[in-house]
Amino acid sequence: MERPHKAMILAAGLGTRLRPLTERVPKCMVRLGGKPLLEYTVERLRRFSVTDLIINLCHLPEAVPNYFGDGSKWGVRITYSVEPTALGTAGGVKKAAWFFDGPFYVCYGDNLSACDLDRLYIFHRAKGGLASIALHWRDDPTQSGIVGLDADDRVVRFLEKPRPEQVFSRWVSAGIFVLEWPVLDLIPSEGCPDFGRDVFPAMLTAGHALYGYRMSANEGLWWIDTPDDLRRVEQWINGGGLCEGA
Repeated sequence: MERPHKAMILAAGLGTRLRPLTERVPKCMVRLGGKPLLEYTVERLRRFSVTDLIINLCHLPEAVPNYFGDGSKWGVRITYSVEPTALGTAGGVKKAAWFFDGPFYVCYGDNLSACDLDRLYIFHRAKGGLASIALHWRDDPTQSGIVGLDADDRVVRFLEKPRPEQVFSRWVSAGIFVLEWPVLDLIPSEGCPDFGRDVFPAMLTAGHALYGYRMSANEGLWWIDTPDDLRRVEQWINGGGLCEGA
């Protein structure tokens, strides 16, 4: 089975909770273990033979191409999509629709992940839906998009950043998707549409097949939203975590 070779990395966020670090660099370029956070995502995609990347930029956009250039140092080809004002997670993908010609990955560029993209894609093909979302178990899911699944792993509910009394699941979106090209037609052309708040709930309402891939215990995900998160993950990496280029 041929795997997707294209991906979009979402890197246009302001990273307000990481200030003052993100006053000087975009969040995706904050240093972690001696290199920018975004570099881990680029390396992981390349590890799974994803070689054509498009990265959207907004806040301090010059920092990313100044570091990565055309991507050849990492064995990939990088295209940049600059947004004068942030278009939202789905809006950024919509703007880059011209780049895609088949199924593709979307990865949020401000997390650190060890998701097995081959396993995710095999799951996606087996289910036959329009989209598959990698899911991670999170004890406190109130800062994430929570996902309800049926017995076949089809998504039946999606709620972004629920209040404690609204929590119905601790499986949350890991910010890693496989999308079929027709999903691009379902993203509104106006406003700043977000996958979690707008596109995925609308897909469920319309009856489109959306599935959730539950990451296994050895597929980690580390949020880096605050300076405390950054320090904790930095200590873990310095202690020998994150093996095999994950």
